Amino acid sequence: MKKRNVNLTTDVVVNSSYSGEFAGQYIAASLLSASTIDDGGLTVKANIAFKEVIKKLVTTSLVTAAGCDFVPTSDITLTERIIEPKELMVNLQLCTLSFTKDWEAQSMGYGLGQTMPPKFSDFLIAHVAAEVAQNTELNIWQGDTAAGTNNSFDGFEKLIAASAAAAEIPAAQQVTATTLTSANIIDELSKVVDAIPATLYGKEDLFLYIPTQAAKLYVQALGGFGANGLGANGVANMGTQWWNNGSLTVNGVKIFVCPGMSNNKMYAAQRSNLYFGCGLLNSQNEVKTLSMSDLDGSSNVRIIMRFTSAVQFGIASDIVSYA
Repeated sequence: MKKRNVNLTTDVVVNSSYSGEFAGQYIAASLLSASTIDDGGLTVKANIAFKEVIKKLVTTSLVTAAGCDFVPTSDITLTERIIEPKELMVNLQLCTLSFTKDWEAQSMGYGLGQTMPPKFSDFLIAHVAAEVAQNTELNIWQGDTAAGTNNSFDGFEKLIAASAAAAEIPAAQQVTATTLTSANIIDELSKVVDAIPATLYGKEDLFLYIPTQAAKLYVQALGGFGANGLGANGVANMGTQWWNNGSLTVNGVKIFVCPGMSNNKMYAAQRSNLYFGCGLLNSQNEVKTLSMSDLDGSSNVRIIMRFTSAVQFGIASDIVSYA
């Protein structure tokens, strides 16, 4: 009897469509996985349909000497900022042949208790979501809609710079930046901490937001050994082995490392003063995977995502800028 070799092919179904609240589950995995958001560095306003007003209330001295008559003791200034998530989208075409084997391997699992995407469309969406998260992290800090990039919203670097130029941030809280090195990083971090107003210092949600570049230099400086470090053996006499991905602080202020921030920039602010806005329940949300095999006979699949996102801060005078 002759043996016949039969080539079996996997019929991968990739057509899926989600909209509104259902799409929001996938959008959340994309947007909220950005490092600055996922690690708790921002206050998330998740259900902005169009725009939202962030109100600021500032009062003068409230306490005065007692008397019989009612005399207003304070002036109240109410101002506002607008956070308006920008409509963004992903239009991507991928060849399924590049992903099918990886998906089949994951669908089988790596051991007991493993759960993997039951559908190939979910696998592809997860792949794109990771890329969107990385793009979102970059835009949170470096986004600039005036720079000719149509895939971004204005980030904190641009927004804070505009407020600094308009003198909304006090001059004492605008620290002149320089090129950071392991030799000067501690002094420069200390300058930012020194510029933090006494009313903010010690607040539970106060962070010193720094780029990955500055974090690496700080870890190197605290590792000791030579002119660029502290002491002969650094922190706890452990040399360059002292840090194991734990938390960092400087002069009593917690450090928050932001992979999307530009080099040689730093900001001190409360998490409750920095906002990320999006519309997870927005009816305009859309996530689709569309197989092209029935249309042009190819093995391509198109992925479409539509979502909204933006950032904004509340009170400019509660921010220290190093830029």
